[in-house]
Amino acid sequence: MTKSGSFCTPLLLFLVWRAGEVAESCSCSPKHPQQAFCNADVVLKAKVVGRQEIVTGNDVYGNPIKRIQYDIKQMKMFKGPDREIDAIFTGPSSAVCGVTLDISGKKEYLISGKLESDDTMHVTVCDFVQLWESLTMAQKKGLDSRYQMGCECRIIHCASVPCAISDPAECLWTDWLMENSVEGPQVRHYTCIKRNDDSCAWYRGATAPKKEFLEIEDP
Repeated sequence: MTKSGSFCTPLLLFLVWRAGEVAESCSCSPKHPQQAFCNADVVLKAKVVGRQEIVTGNDVYGNPIKRIQYDIKQMKMFKGPDREIDAIFTGPSSAVCGVTLDISGKKEYLISGKLESDDTMHVTVCDFVQLWESLTMAQKKGLDSRYQMGCECRIIHCASVPCAISDPAECLWTDWLMENSVEGPQVRHYTCIKRNDDSCAWYRGATAPKKEFLEIEDP
């Protein structure tokens, strides 16, 4: 299973216990799924059909560098290169930001990640990786078009008061403050979209916002 709410940027903390031995841990800063979409190189829907551990070289101490390769069946590309992706790569454990996915081919996933220099897709627990069935209708609509409409906006995470926006192109994300969760209503039902006066505001609705959209519904 994936780590719920893991749509963030990885921070690797290296603690040297003694010469030649390094312990790693993975920490994620909160991100709205719209931010994860806009920051990702690739966002796709897929089933996972296979898994293998591969060695990509050695570290400075001569230890093998391992990665997990998940073979996938791509079902839909929301953002990414004009080609099919048949595999994604991740770390061998959650300690180094690796994700664990079901390989039965029975579960559908929404997976976001980065393209590496060798053009392969790399995914961490801090990327937006969710079971497709767990996504709300608003999140699915966001993947189709709405999130892209808001990529010029900035979402400001409010973890404690006081907090406020400093620019009209920002939306204040208050889920943690109001719901004590980073998966509250704004994550599940809202998109931060640029309006025709170049300001940004939260939008909620069952249909895509009109081009001349100016008014909003408060979250």
